[in-house]
Amino acid sequence: MNPRYILFIHLVINDMILLTLSVLIQVLSYVFFTINVSLCIILLLMAILANQNTPLTLAVMAVECYTAICFPLRHGQICTVKRTYIVIGLICMMSLLCVLPDLFITMATEPLDFFRSRKFCLREAIFKNPHLTKKRDITYMLLLILIWLTLFYTYFRILFAAKAAAADSRKARNTVLLHGFQLLLCMLTYVYHLANNGLTYLFPKAVLAIRFTVYVFIQILPRLISPVIYGLRDKTFRKYLKRYLLCRMSSSTQQVAALKRPS
Repeated sequence: MNPRYILFIHLVINDMILLTLSVLIQVLSYVFFTINVSLCIILLLMAILANQNTPLTLAVMAVECYTAICFPLRHGQICTVKRTYIVIGLICMMSLLCVLPDLFITMATEPLDFFRSRKFCLREAIFKNPHLTKKRDITYMLLLILIWLTLFYTYFRILFAAKAAAADSRKARNTVLLHGFQLLLCMLTYVYHLANNGLTYLFPKAVLAIRFTVYVFIQILPRLISPVIYGLRDKTFRKYLKRYLLCRMSSSTQQVAALKRPS
């Protein structure tokens, strides 16, 4: 098993979980408007955890590309399957440590009746403590600085890689640039509330429509880039995809021909 594909699968599954939870929250908001706070907390924590996993995974994938180009002889020893699973575990642990304080502080500061009540499922409406907002902003800032430094370092190291691997270096540079572009789109999540509040102020009668539209452009569209970057651009993946599609098309054609054949 290739560590690169393990990271890709982790990224795709993570995005699937995030989109599923986000869509579920949107649907519940449309249908019921308010839901039980305890259920909302569970959904929000899982969605926030998945949302923070994405940029960290992108940074790790950029490091894997850097290792493959700059240390080709040691790449197999450095990027092993076991170490890949350990790194994925560390990513989830780091995201979990960023999320759990929201839950613990809310449980310590809110009365028991709050968790039995019904509210609009929004992070600001559930985690209301002002210290949590400051903690979230500081955490996002530190993580983004760390991730962007990682991307810049790996890109420029690959940029000055040996000419003997010019073709591979060029492809790796493009991949890291796409990492950065996808990360830039993921950063739109941090202006979600600003855009949502601004548009709601301008169009107060279309709150749900604005919330859904902003959600589509900020949450869904950045996740559509992953299959293009790590799927269609990969020769091995593209080869098996073509083989699978051709087999499926051939099988469908044979079934249609058998049905049309007179008995």
